[in-house]
Amino acid sequence: MKIADLITWFEAWANPAWCESWDNSGWQIEPGVLQEKARVLVCLTPTLAVMQEAIALNANLIFAHHPLIFTPLKSLRTGEAIAEMLRLGFTHNIGIYSAHTNFDQVQDGTADVLAQILELKEVTPIVPTQGGLGYGRVGLLEPFLTLQELLVAIQTRLAPPNLIFSPSADLQQTISRVAVLGGSGASYISAVAKTGAQAYLTSDCKFHQFQESRDRNLILIDAGHYATERPACDRLVQKFQSLNLDWVQLSKKDEDFRQFFA
Repeated sequence: MKIADLITWFEAWANPAWCESWDNSGWQIEPGVLQEKARVLVCLTPTLAVMQEAIALNANLIFAHHPLIFTPLKSLRTGEAIAEMLRLGFTHNIGIYSAHTNFDQVQDGTADVLAQILELKEVTPIVPTQGGLGYGRVGLLEPFLTLQELLVAIQTRLAPPNLIFSPSADLQQTISRVAVLGGSGASYISAVAKTGAQAYLTSDCKFHQFQESRDRNLILIDAGHYATERPACDRLVQKFQSLNLDWVQLSKKDEDFRQFFA
């Protein structure tokens, strides 16, 4: 499959027209690779380490969730990461394509994969957008779990380096309805509270957002940006493999930019 055909297939599934106005999904670098057979390295975040990995593996497309270019550039200078990525992309004929808020909404996208990992049933979007799709997912646990069992399941299945949750008087309380949203989902707390969810798994939550959740009788669980979105990248590799591409692999140089001192 040529890169042009792969992008056409992907955009029929996750239409870039669904992206938010502030987003920058789509081609970040396209050095003239559209007619080449697709050799794809999938990652969460395009970084210099991922670019070096792509060069070593003879990949010609880095398919990322996060955009390389998010705000308008005012300059490109030697020694700057984005400038170096652009230089290497054009030098080695490696494109970078990002699927961000459009990929968040679709089936098998960032939120949907989280819901599948927790084995939620009767799943619906937290905030519907179009055609049964939307941001986040909320569904039922079957069987119900205690809060402690839910936290153990999240730790086991997502392996976050640090798991933060809002204060609870009883770790043995029964949890039946859970909401999930990969990445920075604190702005959806109000919408989640309206769904009747008892717990909400997301990331990048601030101090007062935990307070807000407590005041709304919602248990906020922060597993980190990387841990909540990386699984969807793995699923994307599986979907690409079903297309019989020349070569596709999940990046081994993708990284969580946070470390926690033991």
